[in-house]
Amino acid sequence: MDRRRAAGATALLLSALLLIGVCTALAGNGYRLTETTVDIPVPGGTVEAVIASPDTGEPRGTVLFVHGDGPVDATHDGLYRPWWEAAADAGYTTVSWSKPGVGGSSGDWLDQDMDDRAAEVSAVIDWLAEQPGTPPGPLGLWGASQAGWVLPKVAAERDDVDFVVAVSPAVNWLRQGRFHLLAELDRVGADPAERDRAVADSDRTRELLAAGADYRTYRAGTTDPRPMDPARWDFARLNFRADATADLRALSERGIPVLLMLGDHDLNVDVDETARVYTRLLGPDLRVERFDAAHSLARPAMEESALLGVATAVLWPRALFAPGTLDAYRSFLGRVRS
Repeated sequence: MDRRRAAGATALLLSALLLIGVCTALAGNGYRLTETTVDIPVPGGTVEAVIASPDTGEPRGTVLFVHGDGPVDATHDGLYRPWWEAAADAGYTTVSWSKPGVGGSSGDWLDQDMDDRAAEVSAVIDWLAEQPGTPPGPLGLWGASQAGWVLPKVAAERDDVDFVVAVSPAVNWLRQGRFHLLAELDRVGADPAERDRAVADSDRTRELLAAGADYRTYRAGTTDPRPMDPARWDFARLNFRADATADLRALSERGIPVLLMLGDHDLNVDVDETARVYTRLLGPDLRVERFDAAHSLARPAMEESALLGVATAVLWPRALFAPGTLDAYRSFLGRVRS
């Protein structure tokens, strides 16, 4: 009898915990948004996009999301929705699309250089301008990481981009790669011999990129235990010369507001260099916000513990981000002039 009671109590407890988890997940993943999926024509095909609009009131502006590296879908597996909600609270509709070859988008993002990516963003802007439901107010670009080589290029060339939000961008492709390599070696506690081998291999890879080497030559010359695959090697050959300096200088001539958001625990990007370069080139048009955060602007603990990060992403995605991150974004949008 006692065993049956104990088993029943355990089952009841587990059921209660499951119910609490489900309710928490439902509450944590409910957003003040209305989402619509559309296909947008871009050079070389179409992209599958999500338009996330405020639940109430007429939107006062639009933000286009420009992804970082990798095969990212329109919602970034749901991680963008807290950002979209913050924008909606400020009265903005967000437009985000899956990269070429991801979800319902045609093409292959690994075939793109940064000029291709900029042309894709411009095509979406042109499409939006023709849609009757597009908010008539300010239009801005939000972009993370690799988007740092896309945002200033687009915003400098177009007079219909009214503001930019740059999240953890780098300035120079090769310097960013070297910073990330050294930061990772420090993180894992590599000894001097391991560091020397890794740096020497990185130097060899740079030489092969500069020489335009094919993939077979690269594989024969690298000792990297995790070498690039052929498509990634071709992508690196297309983009390793990327540097945002000239585009940032051109952007400064437009005089539009730019929000630079950086994490002080970023292992991917030298945020001190980024802050210096952006401040020097953009001057009074720039607002810099730094957070106790990792590269994604998540709390450092979320990236240090995969289990904690996944659990938080499932149950309460807003809690992934460092304190003040979404508030700073919302506040910046609220100050953009119509």
